[in-house]
Amino acid sequence: MRTPPSGRKLISVAAVSAALITAATASVAVAQEPAPRAAAVPAALTEAAPGTPAERLIVGYKSGAAEAKSNKAAEADAAAKGADIDFTRRLGTGAALVDLGDKASRSQVADVIAEFRADPQVAYVVPDRLNTPQADPNDTEYAKQWDLFESTAGMNVPAAWPTSTGTGVTVAVIDTGYVTHSDLAANIVGGYDFIADTAVSVDGDGRDGNPADPGDYYAANECGSGIPASGSSWHGTHVAGTIAAVTNNNKGVAGIAYGAKISPVRVLGKCGGYDSDIIDAITWASGGSVSGVPANSNVAKVINMSLGGDGACTSATQSAINAAVGRGTTVVVAAGNDNDNVANHSPGNCNNVISVAATNRSGAKASYSNYGSLVDISAPGGQTSTGTANGILSTLNSGTKTPSAESYAYYQGTSMATPHIAGLAALVKSANSSLTPAQIETAIKNNARALPGSCSGGCGAGLADAAKTVAAVSSSGGTTGGTTFSNTTAVAVPDNGSAIESSIAVSGRSGNAPATLQVGVDITHTYRGDLVIDLVAPDGSTYRLKAASSSDSADNVSTTYTVDASSETANGTWKLRVQDTAAQDTGTLNNWKLTF
Repeated sequence: MRTPPSGRKLISVAAVSAALITAATASVAVAQEPAPRAAAVPAALTEAAPGTPAERLIVGYKSGAAEAKSNKAAEADAAAKGADIDFTRRLGTGAALVDLGDKASRSQVADVIAEFRADPQVAYVVPDRLNTPQADPNDTEYAKQWDLFESTAGMNVPAAWPTSTGTGVTVAVIDTGYVTHSDLAANIVGGYDFIADTAVSVDGDGRDGNPADPGDYYAANECGSGIPASGSSWHGTHVAGTIAAVTNNNKGVAGIAYGAKISPVRVLGKCGGYDSDIIDAITWASGGSVSGVPANSNVAKVINMSLGGDGACTSATQSAINAAVGRGTTVVVAAGNDNDNVANHSPGNCNNVISVAATNRSGAKASYSNYGSLVDISAPGGQTSTGTANGILSTLNSGTKTPSAESYAYYQGTSMATPHIAGLAALVKSANSSLTPAQIETAIKNNARALPGSCSGGCGAGLADAAKTVAAVSSSGGTTGGTTFSNTTAVAVPDNGSAIESSIAVSGRSGNAPATLQVGVDITHTYRGDLVIDLVAPDGSTYRLKAASSSDSADNVSTTYTVDASSETANGTWKLRVQDTAAQDTGTLNNWKLTF
């Protein structure tokens, strides 16, 4: 839900307040600067890092050399360079692939390379470099989407794309409908217009199969005494773009789950929308039957509801949500924009939903966002008081009343945070289709990182991390629905000193730990290559999670390790042991957790 401008209150139709507030800015011109590109491989794995340990070399021989024609000659030449050096195979170019083994030191690798280069029969010798998938998109506005990639307050989305883009998942956006936009069109599938009241629908008719958004503008006092006029919001189109804007198309923005499809389901029109229409939309979108409405041929596995009103979650709404979840659909809802406890606002206070609070660009709770124990997770929602670039950029339309030219604009609110989580739910479902809505919620919460900024009142499990979540469900075989035990007491890691330990007491489990025990670790450190991290089982057995690495100069450790702990008794005291093995850097073990 977008934050209302000063002096403006949320409007209501009967018992429902729709989350449709004015845009943070007008449309944004398409940027000309290219999207930032990641290096193909880390520098330490390229020729730009001479002396780096390498396991394999590619050796090109001059055309007249015996080694260029005979595998036996190439094998003999490799053996002559060292007892552990083996000729592996001939490449299509005729070059030889040579295996150095996995124990060669830097100096040994350098010596072998020097020996090959000194051989008059050798034309060239280069490392057999590791390459990784390139997922950074070429969309022209991507550089402005801090919410996806920025290290402080972004959601770490690009690192999830090599594993999942949401393919095979339909997300229903229950909102104002959809206004045509070329940066979304290819990912739009059939939806429905559920607005029965023609005074609300604006399009002149009741329910039908056309979810097009005609605009939701209204005149002063039309939606209540003292409420000023408002132009059309195109709210549903903005939400949809965050979830699944077409990506790598050299234009506009990138969608979080750009392989997914969007089913626009229209429930909000002039002055808002009724509970009854929203309930039917939830039912239909998730594959349920609604009288007088054709069966849904694009059943959604994720529902996004960036809308809300005041009061308790009614039995009628809760019943529809429960049925949707029972059909296997994850329901993601906005916590609301009242800077109030979400317990006072529906559907953010309903059960069986993922209730989403909003964070700003510093990673703190956005000033407008609701909070409380019923919030499940936080995601970027933006805050534009210090500049439009701090909002969430997505697809829109420039029309003030009726549709005009397509555009892009910055909005802010829990309405903008919610599609971040709906997009992540689509990535997770696509990565592991066997997961239930409860398991998807657990995975998102278990793999969140501590909120970078402050939150008073409760912002859920923290800031969602797309890459960590997708990696966890991809490697765990769907066991993300288990019980989590955690230790959130921070412990200082001394510089080049003794190992520190942090304990977690596990009880109530039966038998042994799983073969896919998830160990979530969050450490702040200026040079993580110095760190050695071990998991210590209750019987004292040690599992190395991370070894020291002089080639790893990045900072911090925020990841989930998978450990085969099936030989260990689950109950007992588990320990995380952390040691800094080199001078000049200190750090802090912020928290860690075990998920069985």
